[in-house]
Amino acid sequence: MLKTCKNSFKQNITPVSSDQYVPEVELKEYLKINDAIYKVDSKAETGMTFSHLLNYKYSDTLKKMDPDHLVALVTEVIPNYSCLVFCPTKKNCENVAEMICKFLSKEYLKHREKEKQKMIKNLKNIGSGNLCPVLKRTIPLGVAYHHSGLTSDERKLLEEAYSTGVLCLLTCTSTLAAGVNLPARRVILRAPYVAKEFLKRNQYKQMIGRAGRAGIDSVGESILILQEKDKQQVLELISRPLENCYSHLVQEFTKGIQTLFLSLIGLKIATNLGDIYHFMSGTFFGVQQKFLLKEKSLWEITVESLRYLTEKGLLQKNTIFIEKGLTQKDAIYKSEEWFQFSFHITKLGRASFKGTIDLAYCDILYRDLKKGLEGLVLESLLHLIYLTTPYDMASQCDPDWMIYFRQFNQLSPAEQNVAALIGVSENYIGKKASGQAIRKKVDKNIVNRLYLSFVLYTLLKETNIWSVSEKFNMPRGYIQSLLTAAATFSSCVLHFCEELEEFWVYRALLVELTKKLTYCVRAELVPLMEVTGVLEGRAKQLYNAGYKSLTHLANADPEVLIRIIDHLSRRQAKQIVSSAKMLLHEKAEALQEEVEELLRLPSDFPSIEKA
Repeated sequence: MLKTCKNSFKQNITPVSSDQYVPEVELKEYLKINDAIYKVDSKAETGMTFSHLLNYKYSDTLKKMDPDHLVALVTEVIPNYSCLVFCPTKKNCENVAEMICKFLSKEYLKHREKEKQKMIKNLKNIGSGNLCPVLKRTIPLGVAYHHSGLTSDERKLLEEAYSTGVLCLLTCTSTLAAGVNLPARRVILRAPYVAKEFLKRNQYKQMIGRAGRAGIDSVGESILILQEKDKQQVLELISRPLENCYSHLVQEFTKGIQTLFLSLIGLKIATNLGDIYHFMSGTFFGVQQKFLLKEKSLWEITVESLRYLTEKGLLQKNTIFIEKGLTQKDAIYKSEEWFQFSFHITKLGRASFKGTIDLAYCDILYRDLKKGLEGLVLESLLHLIYLTTPYDMASQCDPDWMIYFRQFNQLSPAEQNVAALIGVSENYIGKKASGQAIRKKVDKNIVNRLYLSFVLYTLLKETNIWSVSEKFNMPRGYIQSLLTAAATFSSCVLHFCEELEEFWVYRALLVELTKKLTYCVRAELVPLMEVTGVLEGRAKQLYNAGYKSLTHLANADPEVLIRIIDHLSRRQAKQIVSSAKMLLHEKAEALQEEVEELLRLPSDFPSIEKA
C-alpha cells in the first residue's frame, strides 16, 4: 500500500523551472566609439554590428566637458529607470557624478524630492552633522557616487536609496559589481580599464551582469565606451572565454599553505607527513597541481612548507625512520614509504594559530611584544595602539610627511618617547618633511605603522571620523577600514598573548583597547552600543534622552522611544528593547553561574572522618 502511494505521488510531481518565477532578462551588449553605437554580435565577422548614432544636441561647452557623451547616455534612461556608470578610479567617480549633474535639467530636482531631502538629513545624522560637499550637490538630482572612500554607513544609505529608486544614477568603481547586488536598466563602462589595468573578461562580465532587474525589467543594456586605440583589445575581450579559476594556496604561502598546515596539526586533523600530503592531494590545489607546479612536486612543496614552519619555531618534529642508517638529509627527498614525520605544535605555533596571526608577521609580533615589556609606556594608549596596528596595512601606507611632522610635535614627551623606543626619531621625520637626504637606515614598515597608529590614536581621542579624515588628508572610508582592521588585529593579539604566559601583562590591557577600537565612541556610549541595532548616532540619541545604561534600555517602552527618538521606527524600537533584555538576561545568568561556582563545595575538599 505504501509503495503504491509513493509511486502515485511521484507520478503527480510536475517539474517546475525557476524561470517560471524569475523571468529571464535579455542582456543587450553595446560598444560606443565616438558618437556611434555598435551592438555586440558574435555572428558578425568583426564581432559587432552598427546600431545607431547618438541623437543628442551638444553645446560647445558640453562637448568639452563630456567628450564621451555620458549625459546623452544616462538621460535616455533616468529618472524613470536606474543606471550605473562604472569608472576606472575613485576620483573619476566623483568627477563624473558632478559633471553629469551640471547638465541635468531642473526637472530632475522634483523627482521624489522629499525622499531625497530626508536622505540628505540621514547622511548628516550618521556623519555627526557633516556631509560630503559632492553628495550635497548631486543627491538633489538623484545622482551619487559609490566607492571605498565612503564610510560603510554612507554606502548602505546610498544603496538603499538606489534600490528604492530615490537615486536613479550611481557612478561607482568595479568593487560594486562584485560586492553588492544593485541591478540597473543600463550599465555604462566609462573605459575598458580598472585603474591602469585593462579589463579581464570575468571583470567585464561581472560589471555588465548588473544590467537588467529580474522580475522588473524584460531587458538590460550595457554600453562599453572605448577609444579607437583600444578597439582591437576590446573586440578580443568580448569574444574570449572567461579566465580559468586557479588555486592561490601556494602563491600566498604564509596565508595559504603554511597556515593550513598549522591548522591541520593544531586541530590534530593530520599530524604526520603522509596524512598531510594525502589531505593536500584532495584540495583544489592538489587537483590542479599538474597545471600549477612546473619546477617542484606537491610532495616537495609539502616537505618544504613543514620545514619552514619547523625552522620558524611554530612546529616541532619527530622523525621515525623505517630504514636504518638513513640520515635525515637523505630521507627528506625519499618517498613516503621510507619514513614518517610526526609533528606537534609549539607554544608560539599555538599562539599564532589561536590568534589567527598571518605567519609572515608572527615572529615580528612576538619581538615587538617582547620589546614592549622592557618599557611599555602606559601614560597614554599610543604604545598599545602601535602594537595592535595591522602590519599589512602599514606596508601599503604612504605617509604625508608634513602632517606626520606636525602630529609628532603635538605629542606629549611621554608619547614622543614611544616613537624613540620603537626607533623613529623626530630628526628623521623632520628631514623627510623638508625633503633632506637621510643616510641612516630606518625600517620603512615601522615608520608607516607609527603613522597609522597616530591616525588611530587621534580617532580614539576625537571619535569623529570626519575631523580625522581632514586632519590626515585621508578618505574617511579608508580610516574606517583601518579602525575595523585594528580592532580585529587587537583581538587577534589578545588571543595570541593568552597562549603565552610571558605576555600576561597585555591581557587586561588589550581587552579594554579592543573594546575601544571596536566602538570608537565616548566611554559612556559603549554599553548602549553593545545592543543589536544601536550604532553611534542612535547611542547618542538614546543617551541624551536619558537611556544611559543597558538596564534603562531593557526596561524602556518601545512606544515612548518612538516618540522621543527621531527617525526610529516601531520595528527598530522593539528590536532594541528586545535585544537589551536578552543581553541583560545573559549577563545576569553569567553572574549567577559565578555565584554558584563560588558557593559550590570544591570536589577536592578534604574529608575528615569522625572518630
